[in-house]
Amino acid sequence: MAKIVRAALVQATWTGDTESMIAKHEEHARAAAAQGAQVIGFQEVFNAPYFCQVQESEHYRWAEPVPDGPTVTRMRELARETGMVMVVPVFEVEQSGHYYNTAAVIDADGTYLGKYRKHHIPQLKGFWEKYYFKPGNLGWPVFDTAVGKVGVYICYDRHFPEGWRQLGLGGAQLVYNPSATSRGLSSHLWRLEQPAAAVANEYFIAAINRVGQEEYGDNDFYGTSYFVDPRGQLVGEAASDTKEELLVRDLDLGLIDEVRQQWAFYRDRRPDAYDGLVRP
Repeated sequence: MAKIVRAALVQATWTGDTESMIAKHEEHARAAAAQGAQVIGFQEVFNAPYFCQVQESEHYRWAEPVPDGPTVTRMRELARETGMVMVVPVFEVEQSGHYYNTAAVIDADGTYLGKYRKHHIPQLKGFWEKYYFKPGNLGWPVFDTAVGKVGVYICYDRHFPEGWRQLGLGGAQLVYNPSATSRGLSSHLWRLEQPAAAVANEYFIAAINRVGQEEYGDNDFYGTSYFVDPRGQLVGEAASDTKEELLVRDLDLGLIDEVRQQWAFYRDRRPDAYDGLVRP
């Protein structure tokens, strides 16, 4: 029998401070749980503004440890309360001078399962991330959760097919892709890349984007978050391009086996022929 997982994501506008931003996401999570959601994910660095529009040392104040910092601790309590698996993206400080763009994954009973650190760090106008973040060094973990095998790939990572494939080889059934991407820069890619990755790797993807403008720059985050299935088809409609929104969708994980048997991409891979892809 097919396994149906009810999954949720949140695209949110910045409130102006961390406390109210976290509180708002707690409300969304409780609303999702009331609708029967079993897993939820938030946008990139969800508890802060997208401060990477500027290069200012004052913004290191948003960083906190993972998993023992205040936000992930609070989200673990929320996971226990709601019974949902949670994907929680934050600005992580590991030790002085070691900062990462990170997502913690929390199981439905509040257990911290681990974290993913963003591998590909952009450095261009409006997205000055190398000023703040070291490249991720934890590989592409796939977490065995109460709803199945969940992976994470963060924002700019989505332009690089290698990580999508690593997550698929690791057994991922659902990959959350928390993002902060601006209208006009890559909006035509937004509806192209994640469906293509879902097809190539034959799993579900939750594509999450911020929405609205914030005080540190001109980036116009265009939302339009969505879930996409292994055939590259959206599951329901995408979210608004201007308004905050909670999406809750039913994902039929049985479709993964169906598609993999039909298209057989994993069978026909040729890793023996791919050495040139990683040769310097």
